[in-house]
Amino acid sequence: MAEPIAFVSRSEQTERDNWLKVLSENLGDEKIVDFNDLKPEDYGAIELAIVANPDPAQLKKLTNLKWIQSLWAGVERMVKELPENAPPIVRLVDPALTEAMAEAVLAWTLYLTRDMPRYHRQQQVRLWQAHSYKPASQWKIGLLGLGQLGRAAAKLLTLTGFQVNGWSKSQKTLDNVTCSSGKAGFMRLIETSDIVVLLIPLTKETTGLLGQNEFAHMKKGASLINFSRGPVIDTDALFDALNNRQLDHAVLDVFDQEPLPPDSPLWLNENITVLPHISAPTNKESAAKIVAKNIANWRKTGKLPSVVNRMRGY
Repeated sequence: MAEPIAFVSRSEQTERDNWLKVLSENLGDEKIVDFNDLKPEDYGAIELAIVANPDPAQLKKLTNLKWIQSLWAGVERMVKELPENAPPIVRLVDPALTEAMAEAVLAWTLYLTRDMPRYHRQQQVRLWQAHSYKPASQWKIGLLGLGQLGRAAAKLLTLTGFQVNGWSKSQKTLDNVTCSSGKAGFMRLIETSDIVVLLIPLTKETTGLLGQNEFAHMKKGASLINFSRGPVIDTDALFDALNNRQLDHAVLDVFDQEPLPPDSPLWLNENITVLPHISAPTNKESAAKIVAKNIANWRKTGKLPSVVNRMRGY
């Protein structure tokens, strides 16, 4: 029997136990052990770690690791925390997660285009007042990021009838989507979009991508959806843009600090919808099946799945 696989996570015990149960049920004869249950003399025998927000100090103790399988799609924190010579990282690529994200983009785009924040405010003061309806075909949605998640979101938006523009680091071609790249394409997208949706990974290049200058160039009254990572936007600049009504509304699912502190002014701003990082939660069952397939193939062939490019950060 192969050496056990370490499960490394900073999650609460209940969450770790749930993961261990699902992984054990899907990985056949593989033995999955919580890092906290390993003895120091076991560390050197571990060749593979399955991780969910791992403590880098714990991973460092596993001196014979061959690779790291993440249970999350986003790996920027690991890339930042682990040394450059750390074992290869494989991020989770799960169609179920992709589908969930596309649904979230459509749902919260409709939330904005159907004026739901305004109707919520009216309910608070018991105001019965209808507002004009603008169909999907009259809205321009700009997607920043055309990776797997962006492409799925673009497809769902176009099927619903929205005009969709997309921007990516390298030029893409998608059906029914106006695609662009480069600085000029980026500025053109944010200047012409009624709603800008962030679906890009957090890297050195994307940190602070949207700040005071970019918000000033967005269409007056435009809205923002951030399903990327908090540091991609300058939160103070966004706050100012919303308060001076350059922007109408922001749906934020990610933040510089999570959970969002109770004293954050974002909670009480009526022009901000705060979500607790729920746009595309990992489906444990489907994730475990994908991880099981990756491990079985590695055991059989010795080949790793596609690994994270440390230079790019994803």
